[in-house]
Amino acid sequence: MRRGWPVHVYPLPPLLHNRPDRIAAAVEARLVELCGRYRRIAVAYADCGTYGALDEVCARHAVARLRGAHCYDVVAGEALVRDLLDEEPGTYLLTDFLVRTFRRSVVAELGLDRYPELRHDYFCHYRRVIWLAQRPTAALRLAAEDAAALLGLPLTVVPVGDAGLESALAALVAT
Repeated sequence: MRRGWPVHVYPLPPLLHNRPDRIAAAVEARLVELCGRYRRIAVAYADCGTYGALDEVCARHAVARLRGAHCYDVVAGEALVRDLLDEEPGTYLLTDFLVRTFRRSVVAELGLDRYPELRHDYFCHYRRVIWLAQRPTAALRLAAEDAAALLGLPLTVVPVGDAGLESALAALVAT
């Protein structure tokens, strides 16, 4: 790691983001599993649609989590995300992860590969796609363009880098 942090990472399935009602229980199960194994434990999740359920789990186990309502706040900063959504509430946000996995995590999970006619039902209120580009490459640019085209929406690339994520993780590790 660039920072040399002495951490162990125990990931949860990223597709939990498609069912945020399951995130808190999955995090709690992992915390119970890790209890007593480490001097300090932290949760590298923002709220991610749990509407406070994750905060309740973190409070019960006396652990900190990443700040923010969702990962977009973590990678781009709450102010930028708020400004983007205030400017156009019908904004579909992508991170590098979502760009890389869009066909699996969005298209397949929503059944759009089998029922493309559902695209309008799911995305009719969106007006644009914004890729919060952390580490943009030509391949990711093509994948972001493909994701936007699948949604029938224009793409805007907003370079955010990884400094926001790094500082959020630094704050979390320091707690």
